Amino acid sequence: MTLRRLGAVALVVPVVALVGCGHSANHTTLSLQELPLVPGAKVARVIKQCDRGANAFCALELVIVNPHYRSSDGLEKAEHRWVRAAGWRGVGGDTIYENAAESPGHKLRVTYATAFDDLRAVVLGSIHRPQAIAVALSHTMFAHMPAMSVLLETGDSS
Repeated sequence: MTLRRLGAVALVVPVVALVGCGHSANHTTLSLQELPLVPGAKVARVIKQCDRGANAFCALELVIVNPHYRSSDGLEKAEHRWVRAAGWRGVGGDTIYENAAESPGHKLRVTYATAFDDLRAVVLGSIHRPQAIAVALSHTMFAHMPAMSVLLETGDSS
């Protein structure tokens, strides 16, 4: 996928809002606008997922690109500083390759990793990503586009 085509994909992907999932009366709205993203970041791919089971949650799985950075590592580090400056509390990721943060009030959690680190964790079986996300991450790597995988999630607060 060429850089121009990848940029076009990023521009046509709509900003998505999810209405709360689960069975509790405490529905939480999940919106991409609530996630502080570094300036110049564009959504190259987004998938929404909800699990209505006993531990109900909703999540947005995203591929974020930003040509203003020299590398995916630089983008990820800048994002980590950006969310912390916005008042999110840094927490451990699910794997050693990920960073994570919780929003003020602990209503949202974001987990992010470079495209390479996320794909490595998928191959090693440490995490699961939808195929469309893995393919989009792979395309960004071949296009030499600084990119990261982002998982924005919320859970049943009761």
